Amino acid sequence: MNQDEPEKEPVGPDGKPLSQQPGWRQDFPIDWPRDQYVARRDFTKFLTLTSLAFVVGQFWILIQNWVRRRRGELPIVQIARLEDIPVGSVRTFHYSEESDACILLRIDETTLLAYDQKCTHLSCAVMPEMAEGKLRCPCHHGYFDLASGRPLAGPPRRPLPRILLRVRSGIVEAYGVERSMT
Repeated sequence: MNQDEPEKEPVGPDGKPLSQQPGWRQDFPIDWPRDQYVARRDFTKFLTLTSLAFVVGQFWILIQNWVRRRRGELPIVQIARLEDIPVGSVRTFHYSEESDACILLRIDETTLLAYDQKCTHLSCAVMPEMAEGKLRCPCHHGYFDLASGRPLAGPPRRPLPRILLRVRSGIVEAYGVERSMT
């Protein structure tokens, strides 16, 4: 805007100058052309406050994760008696929440493996194929290695979370979850 130009008189929504507007509009004058204008300072303040809100949200998530980890170990859950699980069989169970489906695999006399049953791609239930040494996700034909839970083929890129197992007094127990990102 040039300093030599006179400033335009504010107008009402009907385009008439304020001097020709009704009394109530003169009490509440709104410069319609400038009403939509946002100053750089106001825009910068908005961006700063919005960014600050996102940073605070990220720190809140970080603190919540830290608190969850500090609460202690996951519960110990008894799954089954070892003698009730034949070699080459599969058993489903829930760990650590009732909604977390897991599978227990008895590979041989001494080897027990357990994984979260949700595929790391889109959470479809994985199915064991013991003879091939794989876990298969039927939704998108993803395959995981039976021994390690690592993805072999298909869309999954992250390994299945492994459920930590131990045998005490002939009873198979789950006591934790190992999440690997590679």
